[in-house]
Amino acid sequence: MHSPKDPISKSLPAEDRLRDGPMRGDRRYIGYLISDVARLMRASFDRRVRRIGLTRAQWQVLSLLHHRPGVSQTELAEMLEVERATAGRMIDRMERKNWVERRADATDRRVNRLYLTTEARGVQAEMGRIAEDMLDDVMASLADGERNLLADMMERIKMQLQSMGPRRGGPADMPLAAEGMMR
Repeated sequence: MHSPKDPISKSLPAEDRLRDGPMRGDRRYIGYLISDVARLMRASFDRRVRRIGLTRAQWQVLSLLHHRPGVSQTELAEMLEVERATAGRMIDRMERKNWVERRADATDRRVNRLYLTTEARGVQAEMGRIAEDMLDDVMASLADGERNLLADMMERIKMQLQSMGPRRGGPADMPLAAEGMMR
């Protein structure tokens, strides 16, 4: 018997992975399904945004700065769950591409606030279109009512998880790359 994390089990049909997983019968291993769907969606999105020269880390930064303009580099690092130096290097690269602008904080000149440039807003808009197209492809087999039900259930699960422990404004608290990606 293979566990869901076992690479061999990834090659098995879904019904076999679920039947052999830690939860059987009507209580399919939902955690595995959620994780696997998220992994497959990230991989599909990564392939699509690579055409416009984006990496996953860059599209996360663009999305975060789109939704929270003016965050500090330290706050961005916390939201991305990376070290400040890692975030700094990422911002340096994006600044060279003219996607991110650093501005000194009005009250503390040691702090840089981060903003998208006009060029980055165009990339962000294209990223949103790519995300919407991908989601249409992914959700093609679901009726509108099923899509809405899925989004509602996922939102309830997310709220339950957030209520179970503190989280500091990281990616799980942020909207997906395109607003309303599940709707």
